[in-house]
Amino acid sequence: MALQAGDRVGDYEILALIGAGGMGRVYKVRNRFSNREEAMKVLLPDLNSERELATRFMMEIRTLASLDHPNIAQLRTAFQFENQLVMIMEYVEGVTLEKLAGEGALPIDRDLDYATQVLSALSYAHSRGVIHRDIKPANIMITTHGQVKLMDFGIAKNADEMQLTRPGMTIGSVYYMSPEQVRGGTVDARSDLYSFGVTLYESFTGRKPFEADTSYSVLNAHLTVAPVPPIEVNPALPLQVNQIILRALEKNPDDRFQIGRAHV
Repeated sequence: MALQAGDRVGDYEILALIGAGGMGRVYKVRNRFSNREEAMKVLLPDLNSERELATRFMMEIRTLASLDHPNIAQLRTAFQFENQLVMIMEYVEGVTLEKLAGEGALPIDRDLDYATQVLSALSYAHSRGVIHRDIKPANIMITTHGQVKLMDFGIAKNADEMQLTRPGMTIGSVYYMSPEQVRGGTVDARSDLYSFGVTLYESFTGRKPFEADTSYSVLNAHLTVAPVPPIEVNPALPLQVNQIILRALEKNPDDRFQIGRAHV
C-alpha cells in the first residue's frame, strides 16, 4: 500500500514519506482531530496470506505498547487498515546519531551524555524482557533539545517469543551484529550491549571497529578479530571509556557487561 501526501488512513492525513524498508513504510502524518503530527508505520505483509509475519508484528505492537520510557519512541496506537497493520508512533524531530557523527567528532562529554541515555533505555527494555536486536547509530535519534530517543523496535522480540525466529536467521545490520547474531543463535540483552559497544566505538573514533569489502569479512571479524583499542584511534579518549568499549565488544557474552545500566 503506497500512500501519497494528502491521502487519508483512518483519522490520519499523510504528509510525507519518511522512509521505506523490506518490512514497511513510515510516513509523517497529522491527526485530523488533534492536529498533532505523528509517525505512521505501515507493515507490508498481508494479514491473511502471511500469517507468520502477521503474528510476529502483532507481537511487536504488543511489545512496544508495554514500553513507557522517555528515551524510547512511544507507540501511540495501532489498528488494521485494508488488511495491513498500522502503527502510530511518536514523531521525533531531530537527527540521528549516525548523521551527527558523520559531520565530525562529537565532544566527549556530549557523547557520554547520549550514551547514558541510550543505556537507560536499554536497561528499562531489558528489565522487561525486550531485546532490541538492531542497535546502531541510525536507530538513535537526538531531538532538538538533546534528548535521545531509541527508535525502531521493528525486530525486537520478547524473551519468551524468540522461538518465532527461523532457525539460522540472522537479523540486524552487519556492522553492528553481535557474534551470537552472526551465528544465528539465541540472543539476550548482552547482544544489544555488544551492538551498542560498536556504536560507541564509532561515535568516539569516527570509524567502525570492523570494516571490510564484503559482508562476509565483516561478519567473520565479529567472530574472530580483536578490535584496535579505540584509544589508539582517538588518543583524547579517556582510558576508562576505552576499557568500557572493549569490554562491551568481548566475543564471549559472559565477558561483557551483563546488564545495560549506565557504565559510562
